[in-house]
Amino acid sequence: MLVRDVKARLGSLFFWLSVVGPGIITANVDNDAGGITTYSLAGAHYGAAMLWTLVPITFALIVVQEMVARMGAVTGKGLSDLIRENFGVKTTFYLLLGLLIANLANTVGNFAGVAAAGEVFGISKYITVPLGAVLVWWLVVKGTYKTVEKVFLAACVFYVAYVISGIMAKPHWGELLRATVTPSFSFEPSYIMMVIGMVGTTIAPWMQFYLQSSIVEKGIRVCDYRYSRLDVVLGCFVTDIVAWFIVAACAATLFAHGIQIETAKDAAMALRPLAGKHAAALFGFGLFNASLFAASILPLSTAYSVCEGMGWESGVNKTFKEAPWFFGLYTGLIVLAVGIVLIPNAPLILMMYLSQVANGILLPFILIYMQLLINDRRLMGNYVNSRWYNVVAWVTTWVMIALTIILVVATFFPKLFD
Repeated sequence: MLVRDVKARLGSLFFWLSVVGPGIITANVDNDAGGITTYSLAGAHYGAAMLWTLVPITFALIVVQEMVARMGAVTGKGLSDLIRENFGVKTTFYLLLGLLIANLANTVGNFAGVAAAGEVFGISKYITVPLGAVLVWWLVVKGTYKTVEKVFLAACVFYVAYVISGIMAKPHWGELLRATVTPSFSFEPSYIMMVIGMVGTTIAPWMQFYLQSSIVEKGIRVCDYRYSRLDVVLGCFVTDIVAWFIVAACAATLFAHGIQIETAKDAAMALRPLAGKHAAALFGFGLFNASLFAASILPLSTAYSVCEGMGWESGVNKTFKEAPWFFGLYTGLIVLAVGIVLIPNAPLILMMYLSQVANGILLPFILIYMQLLINDRRLMGNYVNSRWYNVVAWVTTWVMIALTIILVVATFFPKLFD
């Protein structure tokens, strides 16, 4: 009896390991160059005051990611595919156009992160960016889904660099923990934009499309879904723990010493005299890994979304000949993003930050379509949302809409908030 029980548990563990991947990968790419910059700015400019936002964001992220993973397992179709079939080509076109623009800005931001990380170690962007672009292009175009997933999972491990860097910054743990469970708010436009950026970079629109497409391409069925759900939940917790340590490291060092920064590179350089050269090196290495990681997945997510929405062939396991639009779009986004990054004096900082805000503005529209789809019993059968899931998802949607309206009003009519 005991032997059978042990074998059953081992069998479940090995099966989960065979399913694991899409949830952890998607959530960790959240902490890309734009995300790291946003978290660094939050810690440097507001100290620990923004840490509380990661608590509701984490629970909202789990609910949102679980929904799209469940839709992928039940329907066997990607999100943009479902939107096209249920809401028409015109709606899908405009939605994907907005996603394409936001994702291009995000991809530019990530290659800018590759450039910034290289400069931390004294390497020119004219070396790191082209080499990084060739590497990520070759990995996806020449690899299989299993190979690509293994490389992506390996990249997730290196996010521990931020946890170590945060510990080396020697923060006041009690103060940080209190700030994490004590909400605070301000109606200053810069504060509101930062909150939207925090939500936008943690719950990004592209994630929903990529996760559902990955679930479908990996062949995860509804009978296997309970294992995949654990993958999703674990990934959401891990990514926000990493985000917490980035904010904490910058709050304990940069904010405490009144040092203002504009980029994640500035944060890495400023950490050197405050937390030691090893902490700075780890922060810089983490930026390089995260940027290169995301620079491969953002164009991939876009290619999945557009091709599924337009009814074109897609998938990493296919050849260039079998899916020309898929690999052509992936290649084109990389080439265009690299070209923009290599332009002298290009406004990369502004583009990186605004891309995160654009994510926050686009997200409510994606969530509305997701809600309508996952509550459709014709599609989902008995796997529609529970009442609790609907409450959290709709609250997230309306909070983002409210924050966006407040941001616009506060930006153009700041006297209303004096």
